[in-house]
Amino acid sequence: MCTVCGCGQGETRVEGEAHDHPHPHDHSHEHVHADGTVHSHEHGHEHGHAHTGHDHTHTHADGTVHSHAPGDGHFHEHKGDLHYGLGPARAHAPGLTQERMVRIEQDILGKNNRYADANRQRFTEHGQFAVNLVSSPGSGKTTLLVKTIELLKDRAAVAVVEGDQQTSNDADRIRATGAPAIQVNTGKGCHLDAHMVGHALERLALPDDSLVMIENVGNLVCPAAFDLGEAHKVVILSVTEGEDKPLKYPDMFHAADLMLLNKVDLLPYLRFDVAQCEDYARRVNPKLTVLQVSATSGAGMEAWVEWLLAGLGKAKAGRESMHEGMNTPTENCSEEPGW
Repeated sequence: MCTVCGCGQGETRVEGEAHDHPHPHDHSHEHVHADGTVHSHEHGHEHGHAHTGHDHTHTHADGTVHSHAPGDGHFHEHKGDLHYGLGPARAHAPGLTQERMVRIEQDILGKNNRYADANRQRFTEHGQFAVNLVSSPGSGKTTLLVKTIELLKDRAAVAVVEGDQQTSNDADRIRATGAPAIQVNTGKGCHLDAHMVGHALERLALPDDSLVMIENVGNLVCPAAFDLGEAHKVVILSVTEGEDKPLKYPDMFHAADLMLLNKVDLLPYLRFDVAQCEDYARRVNPKLTVLQVSATSGAGMEAWVEWLLAGLGKAKAGRESMHEGMNTPTENCSEEPGW
């Protein structure tokens, strides 16, 4: 269960229920149930606000400032609104204290991060450049991904890990391009985790120096917290969604290194302020790179492809450097023991 959204209560977990193939991951099968029983799956943001025993001034990403009186840490009222994300857990779940929620979250993410480290090591050793594509549903992730694969033909080996709650529709679209793809269905789960991705990588059996595209479940909340071992999170925001998405879902835009502003071919037909959107995004994440793209018209796609190829080049160079270091002969000191 994600303490942020309660996804998959009694069902979602870091490990899968059953596996029909060998893999190097350990299995303690730690689950989190709706009643608060914990069997690990970990969350570790180092942010949040405790509001116990003193007044506290809080500034939102949009610049709004207001003070909170002492409370229970679960929610505060402001101008008739309710705010449930201001306690230490930055979330609310009936029957769970903030302290209990923080502990569950830390257990969840700690376990996940160990799998993420293993994935990252795999990527490093094989010169594979992995990106985690995240967005809300309908942003155009899969269409963008199909177009990207077509543009990379004969320039890079590409494989896709496709995440959805159900169906293999998107993976089928990817396979139609000729690129290998593994569908990962999460059931009630609202995000991919590092353990799921690790199993998908084993089935893909990627060659060295490959580009690994991970298309996460459509959700701008929980995927922000889960490290999959990727080099970068890439958040996709379409111009049909509204300029203020970065302020509404700041964790995701803060976690990302690149924002693709998608469907820009529709701008003539919409009331969408591009400059305002980019300003909001950079209020949340001043280091965020922004590219304007359209998979339909092709606008900006070459810049996106060049960004991917640059990352792949660095990954390949890192692999070659690692292997050169491993093959460097050490000095033979047997003739001069030094004593």
